[in-house]
Amino acid sequence: MARKTKPKTSRTADGRERIYRHTLLVRITHWINVVCIVVLIMSGLQIFNAHARLYWGSDGTWGDPAILSIASVTRNGEAVGVTEIGPAKLETTGVLGVSDYDGKAERRAWPGWATLPSFKSLAIGRAWHFFFAWLFVLNGLVYLTHLLATGRLQRDMAPTRAQWRGFWPSLISHLKLHRVRGEESKTYNVLQKIAYLSIIFVFLPLMLLTGLTMSPGMNAAAPWLLDIFGGRQSARTIHFIAAFAIIGFIAIHVFEVFLQGPVNEIRSMITGWFTVEPEKKKEARDDAKA
Repeated sequence: MARKTKPKTSRTADGRERIYRHTLLVRITHWINVVCIVVLIMSGLQIFNAHARLYWGSDGTWGDPAILSIASVTRNGEAVGVTEIGPAKLETTGVLGVSDYDGKAERRAWPGWATLPSFKSLAIGRAWHFFFAWLFVLNGLVYLTHLLATGRLQRDMAPTRAQWRGFWPSLISHLKLHRVRGEESKTYNVLQKIAYLSIIFVFLPLMLLTGLTMSPGMNAAAPWLLDIFGGRQSARTIHFIAAFAIIGFIAIHVFEVFLQGPVNEIRSMITGWFTVEPEKKKEARDDAKA
């Protein structure tokens, strides 16, 4: 069983408390993840551009109905981007379907600035995607092993009963863009814990398994994956849904970093040390009355 240790603390020059929040291994795996995720998203969009449609089922061709498609049509002599989600049809010229590339309108699902490489190349996109996918998996296994070996998974990421009881107040506080201070900032709140655990144990494994399901070689070695996900096309759709769920998590994560103070938050992920901001006097008085 992992030994529970008291976190390191110190004081800044002006007397504020500092805690050693992130170990060296956590910081290294975090920044490797940042690079991997950026490359995986951009190269994944390059791969998607080769066939910019998502289906549900085992097969999918241009003639089959798609649950999502990004394409271009010619209207009045001009290229127009059209995105269809089920029965809904949206004109997305300039963003999806048709975008500017070197001063010219180019017909492609995702624009060049969002893909890796920026020009059309399925082969290069796949090479980048597969290499960084395995680096991401290996890095994730190192991080997960660290969580288990140090007891941090249970100690820092498992929501307590008190936190579950405070779920709705925590949600309301986040919606009000509350900036955490004092003791509250020293631990993850229930929403953070739910988000992190969902990413680690739901969406990332889902990304890995659906990615393997799309591989013809894995279809031969593990045909049961096709049965689990209902075919390669369903697996591809789930893969992209999970990817955009992770993108949503990242967007909220980055927003929270800037809300809570980007210098302190980013510095803690570089040096490991997090400066605890003192509670405002009014908030401290309100807490005392409560």
